[in-house]
Amino acid sequence: MNPEVIVTCALTGAGDTTAKSHLVPITPQQIAEAALEAARAGATVVHCHVRDPRTGQFSRDVALYREVMERIRERDTDLIVNLTAGMGGDLQIGPGETPTEFGPATDLVGPLARLAHVEALLPDICTLDCGTLNFGDGDTIYVSTPHNCVPAPNASPSWV
Repeated sequence: MNPEVIVTCALTGAGDTTAKSHLVPITPQQIAEAALEAARAGATVVHCHVRDPRTGQFSRDVALYREVMERIRERDTDLIVNLTAGMGGDLQIGPGETPTEFGPATDLVGPLARLAHVEALLPDICTLDCGTLNFGDGDTIYVSTPHNCVPAPNASPSWV
């Protein structure tokens, strides 16, 4: 293996991947097992989102992130864990002539709520897409304004 190559594995993918494949890990145990399997296959970094075990949809639940991290760390301390900080940026534009009536897929929270699990768990690295973008999934866009990428100075977490 080339020692200058870093392989990163995104374990759950973006969007509603559970509706597209039954192989997408959902529970913290499944996500941790997928991370360890990726490490055995040569991955250096795993990018983790967590999902609500009941629905399979993305979640910001700190307890789910904690369980994933603990399960990975108890079996592999060298794997670099990259937690997402992007959850809470989905905006579903309303249909037709009602674009200001946001759809049910809207999940918008402030920057500190997006970082709660990062502050609590201090992963090796974390990622946040800085800039609004369209993933191409129907009417949903990912919103990340400059304010959402940099918390207000008086609200900065102690670890920044």
